[in-house]
Amino acid sequence: MHKRCHREQMNYLEEIDFNEPDFEDWHDELPLWSAPFGLMLLDRVPIKPNITILDVGAGTGFLSLELAQRCGPDAKVVAADPWKPGMQRLRGKIDRLGIQNITLIEQSAEIIDLPDDSIDLIVSNLGLNNFERPAEVLETCFRVAKPGATIFLTTNLSGHMKEFYSVYRDTLIELGHRDRLSALDEHISHRGTVESIRALVADAGFLVQRVDTQEFRMRFANGSSLFRHYFIRLGFMDGWKTVAPPEAIESTFKRLEQKLNHAAAKQGELTLTIPMACLEAAKR
Repeated sequence: MHKRCHREQMNYLEEIDFNEPDFEDWHDELPLWSAPFGLMLLDRVPIKPNITILDVGAGTGFLSLELAQRCGPDAKVVAADPWKPGMQRLRGKIDRLGIQNITLIEQSAEIIDLPDDSIDLIVSNLGLNNFERPAEVLETCFRVAKPGATIFLTTNLSGHMKEFYSVYRDTLIELGHRDRLSALDEHISHRGTVESIRALVADAGFLVQRVDTQEFRMRFANGSSLFRHYFIRLGFMDGWKTVAPPEAIESTFKRLEQKLNHAAAKQGELTLTIPMACLEAAKR
C-alpha cells in the first residue's frame, strides 16, 4: 500500500503525449501559456488590410485567427505547422467562425512550400522555442519574405523560472549530486538571450530593428501544485527530469517538491518569473 501511494503521489513524472487522441479538443493550458507572448506581439505587429501574413508554428491558431480578423477579409493569412492535431483544431475554429482568409499548410517550418518574395509579414509566437533547426526556419522566412517585409518573433528568455532553478540547484547539492550541476546549467542556458536571438535573426539576413522585453508571473500554492499542473508536466517536466541522475529521479523530485513546499510556506506562495522578448526585424 505504501509503495502504491508513493507511485500515485509521484505520477507527475509520467510522460504526457501531446499527440494523444483528442488532445487538442480539451487542452487549454498551452494557449494560456502562449497568450502573454501573443498579446505582446499583437500590441506591436502592423495591423492593416491587403497584406499577406505567414504564421510560423501556428499551433491551434491563436495568432492566425486574430490577424485574419483584425486585418480584415482583404488580408491573407497562411498558418504553417506540422502538428496535425493542432491544425485540425484550427480547421474547426475556422469553420465555426466562418473565416475565409486563412490557408493552412501542414509542413515543417524549414520547408514551407511558398514562393520566394511572397509574404509581407511573418509572425511566430514562441516558435523559436520549439524549432529543432531555428536557423533553417529563419532562412526559409527570409526566402519567402518580400523586400521590406517585417518579421515579429516572441520567445521566453534564459533566466525564466529562476526561483525554481535556484531550489533545484540547492536540492542537487544537498543530495550529493554536484556532478549534475553542469546538466542543470546547460538546461537553463539552452533558452536564448536577447543577444543570441538578435544574432540568429541577423545571420538569416534580416535587419533587427527592435527587441522589447517584459515579464509575467506564474503563481502556485506550492511545489506540489506546480508539479501536478498539467501544462508544467507537458511543457517542462521531461526537461527537468533529464537534469537529475537517471537512477535517482524519484528521490530527487521528492526532495525538490519538499523544498519548494517549504519555500512556498515561508513566502505565502510559489511565484515563478517568466521573462519575454518580442523581436522586430525587416528584410532589406
